[in-house]
Amino acid sequence: MKRMHNVPYSSAVGSIMYAVRNTKDAFLVYGGDPEAELRVNCYCDAGFETDRDDMKSQTWYVFVLNGGAVVWKSSKQSTTAQHAT
Repeated sequence: MKRMHNVPYSSAVGSIMYAVRNTKDAFLVYGGDPEAELRVNCYCDAGFETDRDDMKSQTWYVFVLNGGAVVWKSSKQSTTAQHAT
């Protein structure tokens, strides 16, 4: 778990979980039933050598709350990978 603090999306996950946990008296209905259980999904991926000019890869993530995207980010990785495994 300690090494997860070095992963950029771990701070985003922490922020989302903090907001969800500490705002129980307020809620967001995002095209769903307010009586239904809250569903939070996260999807992420990285493309190898997405930018052919500098050979850097692209990383993205999106958080989906009850079927609607609420947080997303896409960014170029700061280092260049020599190969994908």
